[in-house]
Amino acid sequence: MSKLIEVLSRYIFYPIWDVWDNSIKLKHVQQLEKSQWFGADSLKQKQWKSLKETVKYAYDYSPYYSALFKSLGITPDDIKTPEDYLKIPVTTKLDIRNNADSFISTEYDRQNLEVAKTGGSTGVSLNLYFDKVCQEKRNAAAMRSDRWAGWNMGDMRASLWGNPHLPKTFKQKVRHHLLDRTIYLDTMALNDKSMGAFVTLWKTEKPKSIFGHAHSIYMFAKYVDSINNNTIRPQAIVATSMMLLDHERALIESVFKCKVTNRYGCEEVGLIGCECEQHEGMHLNTDHLYVEFLDDTNQPVSSGQPGRIILTDFNNKGMPLLRYQIEDVGIPSDRVCKCGRGLPLMEGLQGRVADFLKGPDGTLVAGISLVERTLTLIKGLEQIQLVQPQLNLIEINRVKGIDFDENTDPRLLTELETVFGPNVKLVINDVSEIAQENNGKYRFSICKV
Repeated sequence: MSKLIEVLSRYIFYPIWDVWDNSIKLKHVQQLEKSQWFGADSLKQKQWKSLKETVKYAYDYSPYYSALFKSLGITPDDIKTPEDYLKIPVTTKLDIRNNADSFISTEYDRQNLEVAKTGGSTGVSLNLYFDKVCQEKRNAAAMRSDRWAGWNMGDMRASLWGNPHLPKTFKQKVRHHLLDRTIYLDTMALNDKSMGAFVTLWKTEKPKSIFGHAHSIYMFAKYVDSINNNTIRPQAIVATSMMLLDHERALIESVFKCKVTNRYGCEEVGLIGCECEQHEGMHLNTDHLYVEFLDDTNQPVSSGQPGRIILTDFNNKGMPLLRYQIEDVGIPSDRVCKCGRGLPLMEGLQGRVADFLKGPDGTLVAGISLVERTLTLIKGLEQIQLVQPQLNLIEINRVKGIDFDENTDPRLLTELETVFGPNVKLVINDVSEIAQENNGKYRFSICKV
């Protein structure tokens, strides 16, 4: 029966749903499946053409970039080479936060755009807006990278994620059972009980892949190893959202007898890079992005050298982003992957670590998941950092946002008390900024227990 549903989902339900939703997602997946095999030079030319079109669109329709270009005394016609593109200042998270409305394209009514609020692993709250086609293209890129890992449309998936969005409406429930086909382990509460229940659910549903936070998958692998369970054998594992450390990868692959595919993306631009089946670096999503790696003087670094990652998004017409600083550090590569794809490689990431915090009973709470319960829900927070110096104490370094009011801190304390219980002391420190780590990253959560 499970095999039948897989086939129906892949060849019947997915295509029908695309038509029902008036979506271009599956069509775009097919385009991406084809373009990945283009030669490197051909893909570079295609990328530059997309960049030129994106710059012109931002100049014509984004009030923020139109004003920026005019203040610099340049037009899109002046951008003829990658060196010319360096003339445009980097866009920061604070730029977006303080000027969100002026980033939005005049072609769109903000009310008709899809909206997401994200804190990301850096703990800076942003309101982001996307047009429908942008979302569909991003989903298509994610599906292509899933297939590199060994997952295919219709396969049941096990997702290790915080605050999972479970289906509520009839349409959502239909989609969940016929297309999404996902079981969840909520990373807001990783303990023996929840992971034991997930193992039991696995035996019933028999998912073919695991998707989730890198460290959450590692913790689940440790649990499975501790109970000597050798029946969980996924065909694909996709780790994302947090840095995948070498020792974590080794344990996950040893326990599940399956290679881990390391994937990198963000809410602001979608998929950035992903390993293919060779697992020798991440292929950059140059179909959708122009990716720069810069040193401290904002000049491009050499291959093999770490640099700050700067992104230009080709997809989002609703809220164009040029030269957006993601606040991560990566290492570009000039190697050619043995897989034969023309997409360039990134050797790896430096930074992007969000620690797990601990509840009074030892339950692990994913720091990345706490973002959704604080920055994305509570008005008045520009940035926060959670530091746990001892089991019964969490210090909250909080930077006030422009919409801070008397309800912000009480809501923050209430939300965290819901997670950690009344026996953990919560202390708010009013700070003007969060200090960076030595690698240039802002860590959202730091556990010293």
